[in-house]
Amino acid sequence: MSRDAAFYEFLLRMGDNTLILGHRVSEWCGHAPVLEEDIALANTALDMIGQTQMWLGLAAEVQGEGKTADDLAFLRDAWDFRNLLLVEMPNGDFGQTLMRQFVFDAWHVLQLRALTQSTDERVAAIAAKSVKEATYHLDRSAETVVALGDGSEESHARMQAALDYLYPYVGEMFLTDAVDTMLAEAGIAPDPASLRAEFDETLARVLGEATLTLPEARRARGGGRDGKMHTEHLGHLLTTMQWMQRAYPGATW
Repeated sequence: MSRDAAFYEFLLRMGDNTLILGHRVSEWCGHAPVLEEDIALANTALDMIGQTQMWLGLAAEVQGEGKTADDLAFLRDAWDFRNLLLVEMPNGDFGQTLMRQFVFDAWHVLQLRALTQSTDERVAAIAAKSVKEATYHLDRSAETVVALGDGSEESHARMQAALDYLYPYVGEMFLTDAVDTMLAEAGIAPDPASLRAEFDETLARVLGEATLTLPEARRARGGGRDGKMHTEHLGHLLTTMQWMQRAYPGATW
């Protein structure tokens, strides 16, 4: 694999993560338990879609085929996506959505902080802008996890169930492949495994405050970030997200 090809794969991974999770979070619009949360989740989704525009816009530029970020978002099939399996998991109840958000945010902030030091100025610039939003997302999701985990008996049980369900997907964030190795050697992006220790510290601190028990470590469920395997949930999500562009190719407002 050439370095340009590896760089393109990396940019897809970053953009697809925020695209798919941004869409998932947007599904709460008009359905959140209270108005304040409805607005907060909508704003979180908008932040992530904005980051997607930057990552996929750069990916399209690097690909050099005259495509746009919209082309990459709406005209690829499920097997072409490079997002973490975690972000395509269903919303479930409000607790599951916020637990998924917290786990992602805890990783995302560390990734973006490292990318601000990238040897590629374009990557560093996107990361510098995105990390401010991601830091706010982490503060908010962590606070909500603590409030619900250390809340009522019902909210505690739901948050523990959400953690048990989602934790097997955490390990994929830190798997290293040839793409990661090539970019780490070039100083463009960090080795994913190098972020694990600080991530675990964040989880231990927040989950401790939330009186939640971290499940026993299990084999990481992977395949999303290298496109080898996605869950059935991604196909259903893309059917909803892409149907307008698929039904009316080239449509513009």
